[in-house]
Amino acid sequence: METTQRTTIEPTHLHRPDTRPAFGKVKILVAVYGALSAAVLVTVAVLALAAQPVTSFMWGRSAGVLASAAVTYWLTVLAARGARWAYLRIRMITSIMPPVIIAIDTIPGALPVWFIVAQGACAIALAAAAFIANGSALRAAFPKKR
Repeated sequence: METTQRTTIEPTHLHRPDTRPAFGKVKILVAVYGALSAAVLVTVAVLALAAQPVTSFMWGRSAGVLASAAVTYWLTVLAARGARWAYLRIRMITSIMPPVIIAIDTIPGALPVWFIVAQGACAIALAAAAFIANGSALRAAFPKKR
């Protein structure tokens, strides 16, 4: 049985003057993504309790986005501690999820406008995190291994 080694970056890279503030911004943006996702799920629940039309697609979509926000925040914390594997996943998630959120939510007739707008705000927060996660400050902190 083969084991996978997960490495962390050297402490000198992690303590660069621009690394901590960049991770702080990414954490805030991912937390905003999570808060907006939670607000969407709560709104769906309130509407359902008020006997308003709520589809299973709305339930699944809002719960799935909230779950992805939790995982993304967890990975951001690990990356801020120096886990390169987590940083690489943060770069991928923050880059891929915003267009995926928009593409799925704009399926004609599938979701109400308020839902699309709220999820669009989630996508904007995550896209902003992608710019920082893929920026030079964090890329320099996690150099490629040769």
